[in-house]
Amino acid sequence: MTEPTLIARKEGFAGWLTFNRPKALNALDHEMAAAMEQALDAWRDDDAVRLVIIDAAGERAFCAGGDIAAIYHEGRAGNYEIGPRFWRDEYRMNARIKEYPKPVVAFMQGFVMGGGVGVGGHASHRIVGDTTQIAMPETGIGLIPDVGGTLILAQAPGRIGEYLGVTGSRIGARDAIHAGFADIYVPEDHWPTIKQRLAKSGDVGVLPGSHTADPGRLAALQPQIDAAFSAPDVRAILAALEASGTDFAQETAKIIRRNSALSEEATLRLVRMTRADPTIRNALSNEFRFTLRAVEHSDFLEGVRAQIIDKDRNPQWKWTLDTLPEETVAALLEPVPESWRIDFA
Repeated sequence: MTEPTLIARKEGFAGWLTFNRPKALNALDHEMAAAMEQALDAWRDDDAVRLVIIDAAGERAFCAGGDIAAIYHEGRAGNYEIGPRFWRDEYRMNARIKEYPKPVVAFMQGFVMGGGVGVGGHASHRIVGDTTQIAMPETGIGLIPDVGGTLILAQAPGRIGEYLGVTGSRIGARDAIHAGFADIYVPEDHWPTIKQRLAKSGDVGVLPGSHTADPGRLAALQPQIDAAFSAPDVRAILAALEASGTDFAQETAKIIRRNSALSEEATLRLVRMTRADPTIRNALSNEFRFTLRAVEHSDFLEGVRAQIIDKDRNPQWKWTLDTLPEETVAALLEPVPESWRIDFA
């Protein structure tokens, strides 16, 4: 008998969700997203459930992202709807977590990327440890930070959100807390005991205060990040980095030149759109403008081919920052047609 890819059960006073695809780095697929939403809906009015725990099997990843191989293959065959249908349902689940009326405690070890941020990053209590590596790396596959990621990025200090969104850079525990992706650092060998205390008590008051993590780098880099990433567009950001000439600036400029120009420019605009109205529903609705059209009209298929399917790490993007048409970016960020609106009810 095949084990479920998402284990949902009740233990003590906790509703407990466990990602259970460790060999696939707990990649989130459509079935898992639907099962998670179903469990959350069932526990919302269950008086026996006082809080929700979300964790993951295996040591390598909480959730390394969405399972997008199927979307790629369907898109190559001309089916441009399977991706948007998955993303629309996933986004509704992301909003469920953010707006949940009971505490949600996420334990995020290893890789926490893309779809993993959409689950753990919206929990009310977000715990990280020494192995945690968080990123929204979508510009490297021709997509944009979605699953409500633009909300976290928009609320990060200064221009750190623009930096992390455009570059897709990974951050550890301390930087995750600084940037607003996490709340508490606790050594991972303490996690099993904490989970049992949560389930037994049904009280998030048993959570410890944050321990001391290794120093991050974002706080020290904040002046450089703010100086460059306050520029009006990605071309201007790149020019500012090249003019700066610091090691950080050179490293960052190299990343920007490597990623999809279309995705980077759309990401910059989406982070700033969400900052103007920072709610989870607004963030997800804005992101869906791009992802609804991504399979057919963006660099997404080529990015997935290069990074995940063929793994040649040599995507042939449609545009550079110098050739990217303004009308292309604007078209991908047009409001979503009424028939595709996300039903958050």
